[in-house]
Amino acid sequence: MLQGETHWVNETIYNCHTICDLLNAGTWQSSLELVVSWLDRHPYDVVTWLIVNSAFTKVENYIPAIQNSGIARYLYEPEFVPQHRDQWPTLSEMILSGKRMVLFMDYNANQTAVPYIMNEFTHMWETPFSPVNQTFPCTQQRPPHLDEEKARNQFMYLANHNLNTAVDINALIGGGNRKNVLIPNTADINQTNGQFDTFGQLEAMSQNCTEQWDRPPNFLLVDYYNLGDPKPGSVFEVAARANGVTYNRRCCGFGDQSAAPIVRNSWIVLSVALVFAVLLAA
Repeated sequence: MLQGETHWVNETIYNCHTICDLLNAGTWQSSLELVVSWLDRHPYDVVTWLIVNSAFTKVENYIPAIQNSGIARYLYEPEFVPQHRDQWPTLSEMILSGKRMVLFMDYNANQTAVPYIMNEFTHMWETPFSPVNQTFPCTQQRPPHLDEEKARNQFMYLANHNLNTAVDINALIGGGNRKNVLIPNTADINQTNGQFDTFGQLEAMSQNCTEQWDRPPNFLLVDYYNLGDPKPGSVFEVAARANGVTYNRRCCGFGDQSAAPIVRNSWIVLSVALVFAVLLAA
């Protein structure tokens, strides 16, 4: 799964974090075109994209980029609205049908108007967002007031495991009022992305969630997926273990890793997070 924050600026959807004046990673259409190219070259893979609609713009504004990018031919359209966890096709069925691109949107999805962009929070719930607590409690936060039995039996779930640190901006630049912003905690990133059942590590969170909810998370959200303990690839070790398979790929990213110890692929830089799927629900 890929997750990216988007904004509606000058009649165009852009990949921007917070505001486009601070960080603009280009148009959303250009990102879709990269994914189309990847899907063309990997006919046996399924990709999910979680659109963060930070501008709360109407979902119809996303249609031109979808049509112009060529990704429409790959888009999966659900049979049910909403589609419960046990109603999804298998990965093999999706691959054979050619409908291998799944789109979710956090806010302002409208499946009556645009059926192939699914409402995130009628299909999955999330653990606490932007966590600053290294215990990473596996409690349901969004959507609020979701019935626990429904969450357990009908919804998929996404575990946020991207540790953040609160920084007082006024303490840095001067000012009277305390104003905290959250930034990724890179000092502890190797521990956070670790593959062991140790405090603060991804494997510990995965095991805790599995015990608490009787199944692993469907998605694990991490920062800097190319870093970890004991080595790069630890996050994929955790995902593989949750699927009952062995991770045997080369990690991570593109090009010379020694020259870029912290890698953020250009088309997901806006969210500084890569979400990868634990594909048990399908």
